[in-house]
Amino acid sequence: MILIATGVSGAGKTRIGELLAERLNCTFTDGDTFHSATNKEKMHKGIPLTDDDRWPWLKTIRAAIEEKQRVGETAVFTCSSLKRSYRDVLRNGDKDVCFVYLHGTFDVLQERLQTRSGHFFDPSLLKSQLDTLEEPGEDEAIIESITLTPEQIVDNVIEKLKTR
Repeated sequence: MILIATGVSGAGKTRIGELLAERLNCTFTDGDTFHSATNKEKMHKGIPLTDDDRWPWLKTIRAAIEEKQRVGETAVFTCSSLKRSYRDVLRNGDKDVCFVYLHGTFDVLQERLQTRSGHFFDPSLLKSQLDTLEEPGEDEAIIESITLTPEQIVDNVIEKLKTR
């Protein structure tokens, strides 16, 4: 099984991904580590990424997913996966890939980004991400509100995985 914590910047993907990996006793990989230096620099400067910027990044994450599957490992990844077409690249028709969408309002997300330090993402890009976002439905992802504690979110996800 491959889980991908998804949502816009500030949704808590990394924290939830780490906790899920801990609970599932598996590896965790932050999708941001697969961004090119050029992509990171653009985001740092407040320049939104384009589809052309994202396709190679998504394909690299998919290759990492396939490597985990090849050796029979369960793994947790993070990736904003803003559009369904991006999720389709990551999923690649694979029923073993499950998305966990972390949903939050603009105000909550903006507040989180304003207090975050040490990240390359310019908080001014939040609106651009939300404009790009095609929220997944329940047919595509486990959906959790970021107003819950990280522990509550992880408990909910683990419970919902039992019925998938």
